[in-house]
Amino acid sequence: MGKPTFTVAIATWFYVGYAPVAPGTVGAICAWGPAWFVVHGLGFPAWTFALVAIAIAPIGIWSAGVASSHFGSRDPSRVVIDEVIGQWIAIAPAAQDSWPQWIAALVLFRLFDIAKPFGIRRLEALTGGLGVVADDVGAGVCAMLGVLLIRWIGF
Repeated sequence: MGKPTFTVAIATWFYVGYAPVAPGTVGAICAWGPAWFVVHGLGFPAWTFALVAIAIAPIGIWSAGVASSHFGSRDPSRVVIDEVIGQWIAIAPAAQDSWPQWIAALVLFRLFDIAKPFGIRRLEALTGGLGVVADDVGAGVCAMLGVLLIRWIGF
C-alpha cells in the first residue's frame, strides 16, 4: 500500500503541521487566518465556523487516524487538523468587529489545548483519530466559553 498522501495533507492541514517549531500553534494560526478573512472579507458571521468545524470533524477524525498510523504515533505533532477544528469552535462566538475577542479565541484555545484542564486530557484516551480530535474539540469549547464571557463583559 502506498503512502496516504492526500490523507496526510488533510491531517497536517496541507502540510502546515510540518512547521519546525510549535506546529499546533502554527496550525491554530493557519485556521484563524482564513476565518478572519471569511468573516471580515466576505461578511459571514463567526458562528459559521462552528458549523464548518462540525462538518469537517468526521474527515478530521478519519485523516488523523490514518496519519497517526502512517507516522507511527498515537497523536503525532504533525497532525494539526484537530487544532483547526478546535480553533474554529473557539472563534464561533467572537463579534465581527472585536479584535480582543478574536485574539482571546486564539490564545485561550492554545492554553486549553496545552494545559488540558476540566477532564480534557481524558478525551485523548479515545481510540484512533477520535482521541486525536476530541481533546481539541474540548479545548475549543472551553475557549468558546471564555470568548462568550469576554463578550458578555463587553470587550
